[in-house]
Order: sequence, then C-alpha cells, then structure tokens
Amino acid sequence: MNKTEIPFLTAAELSHKIRDKEISPTEVVAAYIERIENINPILNSYITICSKHALDKAKHLEKALMQGEYRGPFHGIPVAVKDQWWTKGIRTTGGSRTLVDFVPEKDSTVMEYMDKAGGILLGKTNMTEFAMGATFDFPFGIPRNPWNIQYGVGGSSAGSGSAVAAHLTATALGEDTTGSIRTPSCYNGIVGLRPTWGLVSRYGMMGHCWSFDTIGPMSKTVEDCALTLQAIAGYDPKDQYSSKQPVPNYLKTINKDISGLRVGVIQETMSNRELDPEVRSLVSNAIKDIESLGVCIDQISLPLIEHAGAISAPISFTECSRIHKDNISNNLGLMDHTIELNMLTGTLIPAQTYYKAQRLRELWRKQALDALKTYDILLQPTCATFAPKIGPRPNPGTRTSEKIALYGNKSLRTPWSLIGNPALSLPCGFGTQGLPTSIQVIGRHFQEETIFALGHAFEKITNWTKHNPTDLNKRGRIG
Repeated sequence: MNKTEIPFLTAAELSHKIRDKEISPTEVVAAYIERIENINPILNSYITICSKHALDKAKHLEKALMQGEYRGPFHGIPVAVKDQWWTKGIRTTGGSRTLVDFVPEKDSTVMEYMDKAGGILLGKTNMTEFAMGATFDFPFGIPRNPWNIQYGVGGSSAGSGSAVAAHLTATALGEDTTGSIRTPSCYNGIVGLRPTWGLVSRYGMMGHCWSFDTIGPMSKTVEDCALTLQAIAGYDPKDQYSSKQPVPNYLKTINKDISGLRVGVIQETMSNRELDPEVRSLVSNAIKDIESLGVCIDQISLPLIEHAGAISAPISFTECSRIHKDNISNNLGLMDHTIELNMLTGTLIPAQTYYKAQRLRELWRKQALDALKTYDILLQPTCATFAPKIGPRPNPGTRTSEKIALYGNKSLRTPWSLIGNPALSLPCGFGTQGLPTSIQVIGRHFQEETIFALGHAFEKITNWTKHNPTDLNKRGRIG
C-alpha cells in the first residue's frame, strides 16, 4: 500500500491489516508522522508530537506481533490524546503556558489502559486552556478547521477533533465537560462519544468540573469509536467513582438489529431559537433516514431541557474555581482573559445558587430519565450552528464577550452532562459553506452499544463519514 494512503484508512481497517500482517505498525506510524509534519503547522492540531516515542512503540508491537503476541483489535493503532491528562515522561500542558514545562512522572489510567491494549501515542493535542471554552489566546497556536482553515474547531477537545478530520491520527481521545467532545466532533465532521459518567477512569486527568468531566473517543466512524472505547473503558481502583459495570464487547454488538427501537425526537431542541435553519434541515433529514431503519419515532417534549445551560453554569463555574484555586491565587495574568473570568466568576457564586442549581439538576434528571424509560434513544441536534469563523476577541465587558464567556449556547449539550448519559455526535451533512454538522444520539446509562448500533446502521445508508476535506489551495481547505 502507498504510504500516503495509510492515514485515510479507518482505525478498524488498520486493525484488520495489522492483524493479518498486511501492513506493519511501524509503516503506519511513519506514514502518520510524515503527514503530521506536513499539515500540523497549518492546523495546530498537536501541541506535542511524540515521533520517537511512537516509532519505538511501533517497532516493539511489530516484533511482538511477529512472535504471536497479539494484544487484540487495538494492537498498533495510532492515537492522539488531548493534552489534559498525565503521560509519563511527556509534557502535559492543559493547553496553558502555566504548565509549559510540566512533565508527569506517571501515566494516567486511560494511558495505561490504552498502552495495554496496544495503542500507540502519536502526540498530545491542542485544547482550550484547562478544558474551558472560549479560549482566544492559544499558547500553542490557534487550532484551525480542516474543512476551511478560516473557521474554528470548537472546544475544548479542539486538536483531537481537527486531527481526526484531517487524518493526522487513526483515532483520538477527548474529554467532555459540557460538550467538549461533541462540539469539536460536530464542527469537524467526525464521530464523538461522551460515554456514561464513570465508564472511563479519570485518574491522572486535570479536571474542569468534577461532576461533569468524562473522557471519551473521537473517531472517523462509529466502528472506530467503539474500537477506541473498548480499549479505555472499565473499572479502575484508583478512581473510586469509576463504575464496576461490566464492559460489553462493543464491536460484537455494533451490528445488532435495531428495528423496533423506540426513538424520541426532542421538540424543544428542534425549535431552539438559535438553531441555524440549515442545521435544522440536515438534522430533520437525518431523522427521516433513521426512521427508514425500522425504528419507531415519536415527537416528545422535555420542557426543562431549555434551562440546562442555566442549570449547569453555576455548577461548572463553582467546581472549576475550586479545582483551580491555586491558579486563581498564583497565575492570574498568565492565562487567557476569558478563562480567568470563568474561574473568578466561580468564586463569586453564592452557596445557595449552587444548591438551587443542584436541585434543578435533579428535576431535569427525573424528567429525562422518565423519558428514557419509554424510549431507547433520544435524538436532537448536537450544535445550533456550524463552526464559527476565527476572528478577534470580543472587547471585554461587551454583551457578546459576556455571552461567550459565561453562557453560550449550551442547552443542546449540557443536558446530558448534567445527568451523565451517553451521547454520540454523529455527522449528518454539510451546509452551503461546506462545513459539517451532526445529530446527537442519546442513550440510557451504560447502553453505549445501543447508540453505537443505531449510529452504525445510519452510516451504512449514508456517506457522511466518507467525506474528506479537499486540498488546501481550494478555498483555504486542507487535504
């Protein structure tokens, strides 16, 4: 196989070819490193590129494979990971200049599990500072959208989204607090999963909001997402909040029959006043395609979903300010202005406001889980708009600045962060500007295999995940 073709294979295709010894892990890694070296200076997907580490690991896994020591489907698969959790001997910045020289002495659990499964770390990806949204001053370069480099990629798992879309990695890991996997997955036209809270260990991760934060896969296809989740999911004694729930074989269940599933379309999200008409049309068409798969679709109402952003804000800001109390004390002036504003806002929120938000969170939880007793799957848009154009920072104190920093359009993604359900961002089309969008597929707790099965069936009858960004010299796009 021509080495320039290798990065365009899905992780599942690579998995089969490595297992059957049609291609070696070393050839795969070398092909990716060459592509990264050519394209990353344009996109700024990576903060740290681990070329030597990746090649050494590839050679080790190649030798093991030839000796009959096959670790499973993830053996030899290159992975990019968000620069938010510890990687032993490799710097971990959290996207902040305050940690530019921090090199952990141990691995996070997610890295241990990935290594055990045979994954190869290509590098640490760019992100909004400390996994908070609306960073304007990126210390390691502004991450750009491979579909059009004049546009953004979404936060906070920004580089993981663009790296997958631009074929700078076979698959990636991100972290989702209030949409930080799903937003960049939507804006970059890839598949991203926020798993059930507790399914993946967070030991060794720099947190943002303790009760929301979740690590998950960002991939080219649903099958790749399932393959990646399989490698990192499972109980961890070092994380007391990780679940002991048995982890299914997602790859075996991905083709299960979905006919007869009951699916609810959340009306309030389709009538969201911020929803771009093109996005609404594309999501509506996707719902029709899903209905053609033999599922039973109803329109349902969940009135409290419209208030999810307002419920989540006091919780996320308060928890963030506690996690980052040392940064507030010692590093003000060294961080992005918007990030500092978020942190300081959290210190000013009264206890009764945090308490009231938690009570409202429980009301929303009951309403949503009652619906999921009737429906196997819920559907809604992932994002209200297409990726925004990269522009100057709004002036501090303006309504635009305050909206971006303190609220934003969070009512489409925070509902599921509030209650910890799995939510899949699934590409469903392109707007007239050539930018992608997605439909969001929500399931019951620990029912990732059901949303994978529906997403995989949807991919079979559509071709959205087969699209690739075109050449850079064509309207500022990358190929």
